[in-house]
Amino acid sequence: MKLPASLVKSPEVTKKEKWLGYLVGPAGALLLNAVLATYLIVFYTDVLNLTPLWGGAFLTIFPIVSKIIDAFTNIIMGQVIDRTRTKEGKARPWLFLSAFLVPVTGILLFTVPESSDAVKAVWVMLSYNLFYSFSYTIYNMSHGLMVPLSTRNGTDRGGLSVFNQITTIMMSGILVALLFPTVIMPAIGVDKSKWITLMCILSILALPLTLLEYFFTKERLTEEESGREKSALSIRDQFRILFTDRYMVLMYVYFLIYTVGTTLKNLGLVYYCNYVLGTYNDGITQMLVSVIGGIPMGVGIFAVWPLAKKFGKRNVTMAGFVLYALGSLICWMFPHSLVIVLVGQFIKNIGGLPCAYVFMALFADCLDHMEWKNDLRIDGAAMSVYNIIAVAMVGIMTGVFSWMLARAGYIAPFTASGISDAAARLAEKGWTAQVALESLKPAADGALTVALAQPGAVNWVISFAFVGLEVFTGIALVIILFFLRVEKNLPREQAEIKARREGIQTGEAAREGSGMADAQEGPGQPEGTQE
Repeated sequence: MKLPASLVKSPEVTKKEKWLGYLVGPAGALLLNAVLATYLIVFYTDVLNLTPLWGGAFLTIFPIVSKIIDAFTNIIMGQVIDRTRTKEGKARPWLFLSAFLVPVTGILLFTVPESSDAVKAVWVMLSYNLFYSFSYTIYNMSHGLMVPLSTRNGTDRGGLSVFNQITTIMMSGILVALLFPTVIMPAIGVDKSKWITLMCILSILALPLTLLEYFFTKERLTEEESGREKSALSIRDQFRILFTDRYMVLMYVYFLIYTVGTTLKNLGLVYYCNYVLGTYNDGITQMLVSVIGGIPMGVGIFAVWPLAKKFGKRNVTMAGFVLYALGSLICWMFPHSLVIVLVGQFIKNIGGLPCAYVFMALFADCLDHMEWKNDLRIDGAAMSVYNIIAVAMVGIMTGVFSWMLARAGYIAPFTASGISDAAARLAEKGWTAQVALESLKPAADGALTVALAQPGAVNWVISFAFVGLEVFTGIALVIILFFLRVEKNLPREQAEIKARREGIQTGEAAREGSGMADAQEGPGQPEGTQE
């Protein structure tokens, strides 16, 4: 199959490439993923009511087991990318394929049939793995390599990293964090049909936008390698190279710790705003937390990269994590005070700016360093480990968070036909409604969604997940970054890589010239006639 050609022809990064390939194009898949990261567990616990399934074990075990599968598919996908040879690059062809796979499997996540618990469990497990272990793995691997493979120019690469991250922040920090709690979640409640309609729309939206990303990206580093003979390394040798490089190991440990903290925070956000800081789907608490906490992310577009160029990406990121830990600590000390939590979130997100905007540029620096050491690139293998961490932690921490909620005694909301029906259910179970039944607003069909006052242990678990854990991860990240000094010799290393490539090209040209001369002399030329 012949792939459509990239619409980017310039050897230098262009404005269209930045805006369409790195800002607008990724928006569809990243929006879908951001919604799933925050609300898929809500769909499982509140809409499908799977928390009690298998005595609370199902939502704990299945995401973790799924991520073992995901780890293998990421490794396989990394090998596939490194062995892909096309005119359109080695990662972009898979970006093209994922444009069609992600929407289909995204829809399957929510079209769980009304049947027995066993059927629901099987559907959830299959659809979850089809999306995360297959479709989104293909997208995330290929999308993640666009910045490292786009250019070797540090300034351009840093700019693309910033543009890429703006999209992530816009999707998770504006649409998901603002629009969903204020408008969408109060409107859909726990109505399964409304959830399906919403997620079908978001899934289908990913198709044209991912195609836009494909057409407006270009793998310039892959083009440097075209025509150059490569020896196929075994998986064992590739991973030996990866895990004997100290900078890459530090990057992986850094990313692992950061991802654990942010994933648990994302999982806890809705529950924290619904039960600890505010009331269930009140339409205001989560919006305020997201707006006040997210304002620094918008300012950071203009501030982070100039600071990173002046002081170094590592140094600015390390200083940021000091504020990150401080802001989280303020929130954790006063988890029920909206004003103090907003102040803490503002400080924390200022501290998180450098990591958010320059991480992929720092990761690309480590790939260049490894290329300098080994005279080859193993981008697919490197990204497979990165992707295993990124995606696996979603599943593992979902399982951990679900287990924590179940052990603490989380009680899911329920729907009732009216106030009298709700009061009867509360009396039967011995539950307490979070707010007075008379103040609840019924849906269009007259049904009431009744949220329940959670036990103290549940509220502690939720507070630790959202604001407590990142106190410790922030401190750990400062320590790790202290030893990450890949930027120190990078200009010299990149110059040496360029000199090697130019030397190879010169040698190939010389050999071609020699071959032409030999052909002109002919095989029957007498000896002794050459000078």
